[in-house]
Amino acid sequence: MKKVMILLIVPVFIGSTNPAPLEVCYEETITKLEPKDIPVVISERDLVSALIHVESRGNDSAIGDRHIVGGEAVGALQIRPIMVREVNRILKIQKSDKRFKLSDRFDRNKTIEMFYVWKNFHHKDSDFETIARNWNGGPRGYKNPRTERYWNKVQKELDGITLR
Repeated sequence: MKKVMILLIVPVFIGSTNPAPLEVCYEETITKLEPKDIPVVISERDLVSALIHVESRGNDSAIGDRHIVGGEAVGALQIRPIMVREVNRILKIQKSDKRFKLSDRFDRNKTIEMFYVWKNFHHKDSDFETIARNWNGGPRGYKNPRTERYWNKVQKELDGITLR
């Protein structure tokens, strides 16, 4: 019986006390940030997405440079036969059994894989501009003034990716 009475008294006791309302004071500070104040991290994945957009607008079946019979650029990253040979040469140097075929250029995942094999071999520590300009203009593409326009397009795509 004592236990029951205690339980009945406790709710009455708790309910009868009114704590003082809490007052919260804070100061609001608004800082307007300019885009240059916010650091933006662009990943290699973003670079690949930008290259795909510039090269083919995302079309895995795109065929460019049809005037170069046998040397057409094909697929999302517009890979030429010479690049497939280069990637296979790199894979052989790395003692990999993997090899790519010309038809693999129409497969987005395989073209991205080829890009990374090439990039990791030739541009392990390069900046995105050098990588993009060499992708467009060959081994000395970063020195070729004609690849500056290409880099500007890639950069514009990267800016669009970071704003999304």
